[in-house]
Amino acid sequence: MASLLHPCPAAYFALSSIVLLLLPTTVTASQGDKEPVYRDCVKQCVRTNCTGARLRGFQSIQPRYMALTGWTCRDDCRYQCMWTTVGLYQAEGYSVPQFHGKWPFARFLCFEEPASALASLLNGLACLLMLLRYRSAVPRQSPMYHTITAFSLVSLNAWFWSTVFHTRDTYLTEKMDYFCASAVILYSIYLCCVRTLGLRRPGVSSVVGVLLILVFTSHVSYLTFVSFDYGYNMAANATIGMVNLLWWLCWCWQNRRTLPYWWKCGAVVVLLHGLALLELLDFPPLLWVLDAHAVWHLSTVPVHFLFYSFLIDDSLHLLNTEKAGVKLE
Repeated sequence: MASLLHPCPAAYFALSSIVLLLLPTTVTASQGDKEPVYRDCVKQCVRTNCTGARLRGFQSIQPRYMALTGWTCRDDCRYQCMWTTVGLYQAEGYSVPQFHGKWPFARFLCFEEPASALASLLNGLACLLMLLRYRSAVPRQSPMYHTITAFSLVSLNAWFWSTVFHTRDTYLTEKMDYFCASAVILYSIYLCCVRTLGLRRPGVSSVVGVLLILVFTSHVSYLTFVSFDYGYNMAANATIGMVNLLWWLCWCWQNRRTLPYWWKCGAVVVLLHGLALLELLDFPPLLWVLDAHAVWHLSTVPVHFLFYSFLIDDSLHLLNTEKAGVKLE
């Protein structure tokens, strides 16, 4: 779900949208769940196991963690019938199909996509670790301290919901994953505005902040109450994300001779562009666990360390500049 701070988490989620624009966006049905054998299997399983005494028996032996994460008898039927269908495909020499817009994954405990859930968790932990390092290395008086701290919390929230979504894909967790990713992208525009314009013209960043809140409210309202359009959501996030990336690349170019750490920001942007190409591989999960999306998630974990190194350097530079009485750039 993914799923993009300055250029780091913000670019990550934005690039996810850009890459996904190149992939099919309709996820209501896939080849596997269209198969009559799959549908008949689910109907028969539900009819046999999900009513009366059989249902009570299922609920009595179901592990507590499965019940707490919302796994129902019908969900279990779909899971079992998915593997029955996959087995038939492989026996006939056909390629593995997708089901409901996703590859078949081997469930681990209550985790639907174990590798992606773990990767999202690792990204969140890396973000948290580096936020704590940032707060210990940078005094609160630094001009960007509070803005970066707030943005880090928004990013942590996005990684939390990405982990939850990959653990259990439901109507709610899918929406929270998408909406929180959009929040990170929009906040990254605000962060970029504050760093490049707002330090000299606070009124500009305030106006931009209000506009971005209105954009986010409109975006979420449309997806919630009008139509959850995957194509629109991806296009909107990709457009805003590209604005953010180009803005930061321009800043890097303008400051390449005056700020010795500018390359860290540029490297993060370039790395995320390159790593995003992993998503295009889109292969069936290795060992039914590790797919291209999980590999992509895992590959972005180290980027947080470089990104926060840039943030620390820049925040300390701004603080020293302010103490010296020099006009902030």
